[in-house]
Amino acid sequence: MSDLEAFRSELRSWIDANCPAEMREPVRDEDDICWGGRNFTFKNDAQKAWLDACIAKGYTVPDWPKAYGGAGMSPAEAKVWREELSRIGARPPLSSFGIWMLGPALLKFGTEAQKVHYLGEIARGEIRWCQGYSEPGSGSDLVSLQTYGEEVIDPVGGDHWVVNGQKIWTSYADKADWIFCLVRTDKANKYQGISFLLFDMTTPGVTTKPILLISGNSPFCETFFDNVKVPKVQIVGEVNRGWDVAKYLLGHEREMISGAGGGDRATTIGAALSRNGLAEPMLRAQLAMFDVDALAYAAMGEKFLDEAKVGRGHPAQSNMMKYAGTELNKRRHELFMNAGGSNALEWESEESRGGGTARGWLRTKANSIEGGTSEVMLNVVAKRILDLPGA
Repeated sequence: MSDLEAFRSELRSWIDANCPAEMREPVRDEDDICWGGRNFTFKNDAQKAWLDACIAKGYTVPDWPKAYGGAGMSPAEAKVWREELSRIGARPPLSSFGIWMLGPALLKFGTEAQKVHYLGEIARGEIRWCQGYSEPGSGSDLVSLQTYGEEVIDPVGGDHWVVNGQKIWTSYADKADWIFCLVRTDKANKYQGISFLLFDMTTPGVTTKPILLISGNSPFCETFFDNVKVPKVQIVGEVNRGWDVAKYLLGHEREMISGAGGGDRATTIGAALSRNGLAEPMLRAQLAMFDVDALAYAAMGEKFLDEAKVGRGHPAQSNMMKYAGTELNKRRHELFMNAGGSNALEWESEESRGGGTARGWLRTKANSIEGGTSEVMLNVVAKRILDLPGA
Protein backbone atom coordinates (compact mmCIF):
# COMPACT_ATOMS: atom_id res chain seq x y z
CA MET A 1 0.00 0.00 0.00
CA SER A 2 2.85 2.39 0.77
CA ASP A 3 4.26 1.80 -2.72
CA LEU A 4 0.86 2.55 -4.23
CA GLU A 5 0.49 5.73 -2.18
CA ALA A 6 3.95 6.84 -3.26
CA PHE A 7 2.90 6.18 -6.87
CA ARG A 8 -0.27 8.24 -6.31
CA SER A 9 1.72 11.14 -4.90
CA GLU A 10 4.13 11.12 -7.83
CA LEU A 11 1.30 10.82 -10.36
CA ARG A 12 -0.70 13.59 -8.70
CA SER A 13 2.27 15.94 -8.92
CA TRP A 14 2.76 15.12 -12.59
CA ILE A 15 -0.92 15.66 -13.44
CA ASP A 16 -1.06 18.95 -11.55
CA ALA A 17 2.01 20.15 -13.43
CA ASN A 18 1.01 18.95 -16.91
CA CYS A 19 -2.79 19.12 -17.22
CA PRO A 20 -3.77 22.57 -18.55
CA ALA A 21 -6.63 24.40 -16.85
CA GLU A 22 -8.75 24.16 -20.00
CA MET A 23 -8.51 20.38 -19.84
CA ARG A 24 -10.08 20.39 -16.36
CA GLU A 25 -13.36 21.86 -17.55
CA PRO A 26 -16.44 19.68 -18.29
CA VAL A 27 -16.80 18.49 -21.90
CA ARG A 28 -19.38 20.71 -23.58
CA ASP A 29 -19.53 19.28 -27.08
CA GLU A 30 -17.81 16.98 -29.58
CA ASP A 31 -15.06 19.52 -30.25
CA ASP A 32 -13.94 19.21 -26.63
CA ILE A 33 -13.12 15.53 -27.17
CA CYS A 34 -9.72 14.60 -28.58
CA TRP A 35 -10.38 11.75 -31.03
CA GLY A 36 -7.04 11.77 -32.84
CA GLY A 37 -6.56 10.45 -36.35
CA ARG A 38 -5.17 11.65 -39.65
CA ASN A 39 -7.71 14.42 -40.10
CA PHE A 40 -8.23 15.52 -36.51
CA THR A 41 -7.92 19.25 -35.78
CA PHE A 42 -7.11 20.31 -32.23
CA LYS A 43 -9.58 22.76 -30.73
CA ASN A 44 -6.86 24.68 -28.92
CA ASP A 45 -3.22 24.50 -27.82
CA ALA A 46 -4.17 23.11 -24.42
CA GLN A 47 -5.82 20.05 -25.97
CA LYS A 48 -2.67 19.27 -27.95
CA ALA A 49 -0.32 19.97 -25.03
CA TRP A 50 -2.25 17.57 -22.76
CA LEU A 51 -2.19 14.84 -25.41
CA ASP A 52 1.53 15.30 -26.15
CA ALA A 53 2.43 15.18 -22.46
CA CYS A 54 0.46 11.96 -21.95
CA ILE A 55 1.86 10.30 -25.09
CA ALA A 56 5.39 10.93 -23.83
CA LYS A 57 4.59 9.05 -20.60
CA GLY A 58 2.39 6.34 -22.12
CA TYR A 59 -0.63 7.71 -20.26
CA THR A 60 -3.07 7.61 -23.18
CA VAL A 61 -3.19 3.83 -22.60
CA PRO A 62 -1.66 3.55 -19.12
CA ASP A 63 -2.26 -0.18 -18.62
CA TRP A 64 -0.88 -1.26 -22.02
CA PRO A 65 2.69 -2.62 -22.16
CA LYS A 66 5.41 -0.03 -22.74
CA ALA A 67 6.43 -1.85 -25.92
CA TYR A 68 3.10 -0.87 -27.48
CA GLY A 69 2.94 2.76 -26.36
CA GLY A 70 1.54 2.30 -22.86
CA ALA A 71 2.91 2.99 -19.40
CA GLY A 72 2.86 -0.63 -18.21
CA MET A 73 0.72 0.20 -15.18
CA SER A 74 -0.70 -2.58 -13.05
CA PRO A 75 -4.52 -2.69 -12.66
CA ALA A 76 -4.17 -1.03 -9.25
CA GLU A 77 -1.97 1.74 -10.68
CA ALA A 78 -4.34 2.28 -13.61
CA LYS A 79 -7.16 2.68 -11.10
CA VAL A 80 -5.12 5.36 -9.30
CA TRP A 81 -4.62 7.12 -12.65
CA ARG A 82 -8.39 7.23 -13.23
CA GLU A 83 -9.02 8.43 -9.70
CA GLU A 84 -6.49 11.23 -10.00
CA LEU A 85 -7.97 12.44 -13.28
CA SER A 86 -11.41 12.40 -11.67
CA ARG A 87 -10.10 14.31 -8.66
CA ILE A 88 -9.51 17.44 -10.73
CA GLY A 89 -12.15 16.76 -13.39
CA ALA A 90 -9.49 16.25 -16.05
CA ARG A 91 -10.57 15.16 -19.51
CA PRO A 92 -9.05 11.97 -20.95
CA PRO A 93 -6.13 12.97 -23.16
CA LEU A 94 -7.42 10.77 -25.98
CA SER A 95 -10.76 9.09 -26.74
CA SER A 96 -10.74 6.28 -29.26
CA PHE A 97 -12.52 3.11 -30.36
CA GLY A 98 -8.98 1.88 -30.87
CA ILE A 99 -8.29 2.28 -27.14
CA TRP A 100 -11.66 1.03 -25.90
CA MET A 101 -12.31 -1.87 -28.27
CA LEU A 102 -9.75 -2.79 -30.94
CA GLY A 103 -6.68 -2.40 -28.72
CA PRO A 104 -7.70 -5.06 -26.17
CA ALA A 105 -8.62 -7.43 -29.01
CA LEU A 106 -5.23 -6.91 -30.68
CA LEU A 107 -3.44 -7.48 -27.38
CA LYS A 108 -5.15 -10.87 -27.11
CA PHE A 109 -5.42 -12.04 -30.74
CA GLY A 110 -3.02 -9.93 -32.81
CA THR A 111 0.34 -10.96 -34.20
CA GLU A 112 3.43 -9.28 -32.80
CA ALA A 113 3.78 -7.25 -36.01
CA GLN A 114 0.15 -6.08 -35.73
CA LYS A 115 0.61 -5.11 -32.09
CA VAL A 116 3.73 -3.08 -32.75
CA HIS A 117 2.24 -1.33 -35.77
CA TYR A 118 -1.39 -0.64 -34.86
CA LEU A 119 -1.18 -0.31 -31.07
CA GLY A 120 1.57 2.28 -31.34
CA GLU A 121 -0.51 4.34 -33.76
CA ILE A 122 -3.55 4.07 -31.49
CA ALA A 123 -1.60 5.08 -28.39
CA ARG A 124 -0.17 8.14 -30.16
CA GLY A 125 -3.57 9.21 -31.53
CA GLU A 126 -2.38 8.84 -35.12
CA ILE A 127 -5.24 6.62 -36.30
CA ARG A 128 -9.00 6.75 -35.74
CA TRP A 129 -11.04 3.55 -36.02
CA CYS A 130 -14.67 2.69 -36.65
CA GLN A 131 -16.47 -0.62 -36.14
CA GLY A 132 -18.02 -2.62 -38.98
CA TYR A 133 -20.38 -5.04 -37.23
CA SER A 134 -24.13 -4.46 -37.69
CA GLU A 135 -25.82 -4.84 -41.07
CA PRO A 136 -29.35 -3.90 -42.23
CA GLY A 137 -30.53 -7.48 -41.64
CA SER A 138 -28.06 -8.44 -38.91
CA GLY A 139 -28.40 -6.45 -35.71
CA SER A 140 -29.06 -8.52 -32.62
CA ASP A 141 -28.46 -11.67 -34.69
CA LEU A 142 -25.01 -10.48 -35.68
CA VAL A 143 -23.76 -13.88 -36.88
CA SER A 144 -26.26 -13.74 -39.76
CA LEU A 145 -24.12 -11.03 -41.41
CA GLN A 146 -23.77 -11.26 -45.19
CA THR A 147 -20.86 -8.94 -46.07
CA TYR A 148 -18.65 -11.38 -47.96
CA GLY A 149 -14.92 -11.63 -48.53
CA GLU A 150 -13.83 -13.77 -51.49
CA GLU A 151 -10.32 -15.19 -51.37
CA VAL A 152 -7.99 -14.21 -54.22
CA ILE A 153 -4.61 -15.88 -54.72
CA ASP A 154 -2.39 -13.36 -56.47
CA PRO A 155 1.34 -14.18 -56.66
CA VAL A 156 2.02 -10.77 -58.19
CA GLY A 157 -0.15 -8.35 -56.22
CA GLY A 158 -0.31 -10.36 -53.00
CA ASP A 159 -3.01 -12.66 -51.66
CA HIS A 160 -6.11 -10.79 -50.55
CA TRP A 161 -9.85 -10.80 -50.07
CA VAL A 162 -12.31 -8.90 -52.22
CA VAL A 163 -15.02 -7.62 -49.88
CA ASN A 164 -18.58 -6.73 -50.91
CA GLY A 165 -21.49 -5.77 -48.69
CA GLN A 166 -22.90 -3.14 -46.37
CA LYS A 167 -22.68 -2.15 -42.71
CA ILE A 168 -25.03 0.14 -40.82
CA TRP A 169 -24.88 2.22 -37.63
CA THR A 170 -21.14 2.56 -38.20
CA SER A 171 -20.29 5.25 -35.65
CA TYR A 172 -18.14 8.06 -37.10
CA ALA A 173 -17.34 6.07 -40.25
CA ASP A 174 -17.19 9.35 -42.15
CA LYS A 175 -14.41 10.55 -39.84
CA ALA A 176 -12.49 7.29 -39.30
CA ASP A 177 -9.17 6.39 -40.92
CA TRP A 178 -9.54 2.59 -40.65
CA ILE A 179 -12.29 0.07 -39.88
CA PHE A 180 -12.24 -3.23 -37.97
CA CYS A 181 -14.79 -5.30 -39.78
CA LEU A 182 -16.58 -8.64 -39.55
CA VAL A 183 -16.66 -10.34 -42.94
CA ARG A 184 -18.11 -13.71 -43.91
CA THR A 185 -15.37 -15.79 -45.54
CA ASP A 186 -17.22 -19.14 -45.50
CA LYS A 187 -20.90 -19.15 -46.46
CA ALA A 188 -21.41 -22.75 -45.33
CA ASN A 189 -20.67 -22.15 -41.63
CA LYS A 190 -22.65 -19.54 -39.68
CA TYR A 191 -20.38 -19.18 -36.63
CA GLN A 192 -17.06 -20.53 -37.90
CA GLY A 193 -17.21 -18.75 -41.23
CA ILE A 194 -16.52 -15.15 -40.16
CA SER A 195 -13.16 -13.36 -40.26
CA PHE A 196 -12.03 -10.18 -38.51
CA LEU A 197 -10.40 -7.81 -41.02
CA LEU A 198 -8.72 -4.41 -40.77
CA PHE A 199 -8.64 -2.01 -43.68
CA ASP A 200 -8.16 1.62 -44.61
CA MET A 201 -11.33 3.64 -45.19
CA THR A 202 -9.66 5.31 -48.19
CA THR A 203 -9.36 1.94 -49.96
CA PRO A 204 -11.10 2.13 -53.36
CA GLY A 205 -14.65 0.84 -53.10
CA VAL A 206 -15.35 2.07 -49.53
CA THR A 207 -18.07 4.72 -49.26
CA THR A 208 -20.09 6.12 -46.35
CA LYS A 209 -23.41 7.90 -45.95
CA PRO A 210 -24.37 9.66 -42.69
CA ILE A 211 -27.64 8.69 -40.95
CA LEU A 212 -29.60 11.56 -39.40
CA LEU A 213 -30.88 10.73 -35.89
CA ILE A 214 -33.84 12.12 -33.96
CA SER A 215 -31.37 14.32 -32.08
CA GLY A 216 -30.66 16.14 -35.33
CA ASN A 217 -27.05 14.93 -35.25
CA SER A 218 -25.41 12.26 -37.34
CA PRO A 219 -22.70 10.20 -35.60
CA PHE A 220 -23.84 7.02 -37.38
CA CYS A 221 -23.33 6.04 -41.00
CA GLU A 222 -24.15 3.46 -43.61
CA THR A 223 -20.93 2.00 -44.98
CA PHE A 224 -20.69 0.28 -48.37
CA PHE A 225 -18.03 -2.08 -49.74
CA ASP A 226 -17.79 -2.52 -53.51
CA ASN A 227 -14.98 -4.90 -54.52
CA VAL A 228 -12.73 -3.66 -51.70
CA LYS A 229 -9.30 -5.28 -51.82
CA VAL A 230 -8.00 -6.25 -48.35
CA PRO A 231 -4.51 -7.82 -48.00
CA LYS A 232 -4.53 -11.10 -46.10
CA VAL A 233 -2.00 -9.84 -43.57
CA GLN A 234 -4.75 -7.54 -42.28
CA ILE A 235 -6.68 -10.32 -40.58
CA VAL A 236 -6.78 -10.55 -36.78
CA GLY A 237 -6.82 -14.10 -35.47
CA GLU A 238 -7.46 -17.11 -37.69
CA VAL A 239 -9.39 -17.24 -40.94
CA ASN A 240 -13.06 -18.12 -40.21
CA ARG A 241 -12.52 -17.67 -36.45
CA GLY A 242 -13.33 -13.98 -36.33
CA TRP A 243 -16.34 -14.62 -34.12
CA ASP A 244 -13.93 -15.41 -31.27
CA VAL A 245 -12.37 -11.95 -31.70
CA ALA A 246 -15.78 -10.31 -32.15
CA LYS A 247 -17.19 -11.72 -28.90
CA TYR A 248 -14.13 -10.62 -26.94
CA LEU A 249 -14.32 -7.13 -28.43
CA LEU A 250 -18.07 -6.87 -27.74
CA GLY A 251 -17.36 -7.27 -24.04
CA HIS A 252 -15.08 -4.23 -24.16
CA GLU A 253 -17.59 -2.27 -26.27
CA ARG A 254 -20.28 -2.89 -23.67
CA GLU A 255 -17.92 -1.77 -20.93
CA MET A 256 -17.26 1.40 -22.95
CA ILE A 257 -20.98 2.14 -23.37
CA SER A 258 -21.70 1.32 -19.74
CA GLY A 259 -18.92 3.71 -18.72
CA ALA A 260 -21.20 6.66 -19.50
CA GLY A 261 -23.41 5.40 -16.67
CA GLY A 262 -23.73 8.05 -14.04
CA GLY A 263 -21.01 10.13 -15.62
CA ASP A 264 -19.29 12.39 -13.14
CA ARG A 265 -21.73 12.48 -10.22
CA ALA A 266 -20.74 15.92 -8.98
CA THR A 267 -20.98 17.39 -12.49
CA THR A 268 -24.35 15.73 -13.09
CA ILE A 269 -25.89 16.98 -9.87
CA GLY A 270 -24.31 20.42 -10.17
CA ALA A 271 -25.55 20.82 -13.74
CA ALA A 272 -29.09 19.82 -12.78
CA LEU A 273 -29.19 22.09 -9.75
CA SER A 274 -27.83 25.03 -11.71
CA ARG A 275 -30.91 24.86 -13.91
CA ASN A 276 -33.43 24.78 -11.07
CA GLY A 277 -31.60 25.35 -7.78
CA LEU A 278 -33.14 23.52 -4.85
CA ALA A 279 -36.63 24.88 -5.39
CA GLU A 280 -38.28 21.72 -6.71
CA PRO A 281 -38.67 18.92 -4.09
CA MET A 282 -39.38 16.23 -6.71
CA LEU A 283 -36.17 17.13 -8.50
CA ARG A 284 -34.22 16.94 -5.25
CA ALA A 285 -35.62 13.46 -4.62
CA GLN A 286 -34.76 12.32 -8.14
CA LEU A 287 -31.22 13.66 -7.79
CA ALA A 288 -30.77 11.84 -4.48
CA MET A 289 -32.02 8.57 -5.99
CA PHE A 290 -29.72 9.01 -8.96
CA ASP A 291 -26.74 9.72 -6.72
CA VAL A 292 -27.33 6.56 -4.67
CA ASP A 293 -27.72 4.43 -7.78
CA ALA A 294 -24.63 6.00 -9.41
CA LEU A 295 -22.60 5.15 -6.31
CA ALA A 296 -23.94 1.59 -6.33
CA TYR A 297 -23.14 1.28 -10.03
CA ALA A 298 -19.58 2.48 -9.46
CA ALA A 299 -19.17 0.01 -6.59
CA MET A 300 -20.42 -2.81 -8.83
CA GLY A 301 -17.88 -1.84 -11.48
CA GLU A 302 -15.03 -1.86 -8.96
CA LYS A 303 -16.16 -5.26 -7.67
CA PHE A 304 -16.18 -6.71 -11.18
CA LEU A 305 -12.72 -5.27 -11.92
CA ASP A 306 -11.32 -6.80 -8.73
CA GLU A 307 -12.85 -10.17 -9.60
CA ALA A 308 -11.41 -10.00 -13.10
CA LYS A 309 -7.91 -9.35 -11.69
CA VAL A 310 -7.96 -12.65 -9.79
CA GLY A 311 -9.64 -14.64 -12.56
CA ARG A 312 -13.06 -14.83 -10.91
CA GLY A 313 -14.98 -12.58 -13.28
CA HIS A 314 -18.13 -13.91 -14.94
CA PRO A 315 -18.28 -13.55 -18.77
CA ALA A 316 -21.76 -12.01 -18.52
CA GLN A 317 -20.73 -9.23 -16.13
CA SER A 318 -20.17 -6.88 -19.07
CA ASN A 319 -23.80 -7.49 -20.05
CA MET A 320 -24.92 -6.44 -16.57
CA MET A 321 -22.76 -3.32 -16.71
CA LYS A 322 -23.99 -2.43 -20.18
CA TYR A 323 -27.66 -2.69 -19.24
CA ALA A 324 -27.31 -0.87 -15.90
CA GLY A 325 -25.05 1.83 -17.35
CA THR A 326 -27.42 2.41 -20.26
CA GLU A 327 -30.41 2.91 -17.98
CA LEU A 328 -28.45 5.13 -15.61
CA ASN A 329 -27.22 7.36 -18.42
CA LYS A 330 -30.78 7.74 -19.73
CA ARG A 331 -31.92 8.76 -16.24
CA ARG A 332 -29.05 11.25 -16.03
CA HIS A 333 -30.24 13.05 -19.14
CA GLU A 334 -33.86 12.85 -17.98
CA LEU A 335 -32.71 14.81 -14.93
CA PHE A 336 -31.22 17.49 -17.13
CA MET A 337 -34.49 17.76 -19.04
CA ASN A 338 -36.59 17.87 -15.87
CA ALA A 339 -34.35 20.50 -14.31
CA GLY A 340 -34.41 22.66 -17.43
CA GLY A 341 -38.18 22.73 -17.73
CA SER A 342 -39.53 24.19 -20.95
CA ASN A 343 -36.16 25.84 -21.64
CA ALA A 344 -34.63 22.38 -22.08
CA LEU A 345 -36.78 21.88 -25.17
CA GLU A 346 -35.07 24.78 -26.97
CA TRP A 347 -33.37 23.47 -30.09
CA GLU A 348 -31.18 26.03 -31.86
CA SER A 349 -30.12 29.07 -29.81
CA GLU A 350 -26.60 29.97 -28.84
CA GLU A 351 -27.69 30.15 -25.20
CA SER A 352 -28.68 26.47 -25.24
CA ARG A 353 -25.54 25.54 -27.21
CA GLY A 354 -27.63 24.43 -30.14
CA GLY A 355 -30.15 22.56 -28.02
CA GLY A 356 -27.47 20.53 -26.30
CA THR A 357 -29.72 19.34 -23.47
CA ALA A 358 -32.52 18.09 -25.70
CA ARG A 359 -30.21 16.60 -28.31
CA GLY A 360 -28.18 14.81 -25.64
CA TRP A 361 -31.37 13.39 -24.11
CA LEU A 362 -32.57 12.10 -27.48
CA ARG A 363 -29.16 10.60 -28.21
CA THR A 364 -29.32 8.41 -25.09
CA LYS A 365 -32.25 6.50 -26.59
CA ALA A 366 -29.74 4.78 -28.87
CA ASN A 367 -27.84 3.50 -25.81
CA SER A 368 -30.56 0.83 -25.45
CA ILE A 369 -29.75 -0.47 -28.95
CA GLU A 370 -26.04 -0.03 -29.67
CA GLY A 371 -23.63 -2.67 -28.43
CA GLY A 372 -26.51 -5.11 -27.92
CA THR A 373 -30.10 -4.17 -27.09
CA SER A 374 -31.25 -3.95 -23.49
CA GLU A 375 -33.58 -6.89 -24.14
CA VAL A 376 -30.68 -9.06 -25.29
CA MET A 377 -28.60 -7.99 -22.28
CA LEU A 378 -31.41 -8.97 -19.91
CA ASN A 379 -31.81 -12.33 -21.65
CA VAL A 380 -28.09 -13.04 -21.23
CA VAL A 381 -28.18 -12.08 -17.54
CA ALA A 382 -31.29 -14.23 -16.99
CA LYS A 383 -29.74 -17.30 -18.61
CA ARG A 384 -26.08 -17.07 -17.70
CA ILE A 385 -26.12 -15.45 -14.24
CA LEU A 386 -29.55 -16.20 -12.81
CA ASP A 387 -29.78 -19.64 -14.51
CA LEU A 388 -33.42 -19.06 -15.34
CA PRO A 389 -35.06 -21.55 -17.73
CA GLY A 390 -35.68 -20.50 -21.30
CA ALA A 391 -39.13 -19.61 -22.56
